[in-house]
Amino acid sequence: MLQPSNYSLVLFLQFVLLSYDLFVNSFSELLRTAPAMQLVLFIIQDIAIVFNVIIIFLMFFNTYVFQAGLVNLLFHKFKGTILLSAAYLALSISFHIWIMNLRWRDSNRFIWTEGLQTLFVFQRLAAVLYCYFYKRTAVHLGDPLFYQDSLWLRKEFAHFRG
Repeated sequence: MLQPSNYSLVLFLQFVLLSYDLFVNSFSELLRTAPAMQLVLFIIQDIAIVFNVIIIFLMFFNTYVFQAGLVNLLFHKFKGTILLSAAYLALSISFHIWIMNLRWRDSNRFIWTEGLQTLFVFQRLAAVLYCYFYKRTAVHLGDPLFYQDSLWLRKEFAHFRG
């Protein structure tokens, strides 16, 4: 079971990683004249997204619901966050690769094609949704109902069996 002190530490780590993601999305364009620095920030951002997904899955594995075999219940309850995290990671990596390919040789040239602008908008929109749903899931996983046997869990188990 995730102890309250451990949960606070895990939640703090998740919020630090989300804050870094927000920071890079907000200010990475200010470093357009330093493509190597921007590349490092983008790589760390993508790694932070992967770490956040790993942390969520570790929190899933730690729940009583998962240990009781109701993996489908967890997936059904948090399907949006899981799918949105994967989509956001794919959009972020795509955007980072595209912008770095265009910007690497000449950082002062205008590179914002219509396709890149479209990808930029979708990546930023996914970022907002990702932050909201991820934070909601992280806080929701702190609910004691997920870490102990309860009437709610028995009803869900009966619902999934029958």
